[in-house]
Amino acid sequence: MKKNITTNYIISQSDGVITFKNKNTTIGFIRFNENSEIEYIFVNPIFRNQGIAKKLLKLAKDKTGKKLIPQKPVSSLGKRLFNIV
Repeated sequence: MKKNITTNYIISQSDGVITFKNKNTTIGFIRFNENSEIEYIFVNPIFRNQGIAKKLLKLAKDKTGKKLIPQKPVSSLGKRLFNIV
């Protein structure tokens, strides 16, 4: 059973990057540009399937105020995240 860590991390933000960390490691991060394009999104494999990527996307969308668009090429995991067939 996976431990739910969604309340045990620190959020740091800088221009175009939002990072989730705990005291030991980076849990995940998202990099985006002023055109609301997602340049890169990563979640540490240990912490996947816990909603981290969706939380990162929500924060990026809130920060840009626009609909987010993934930059190509989109990985198979990214296609699942963005519901791309």
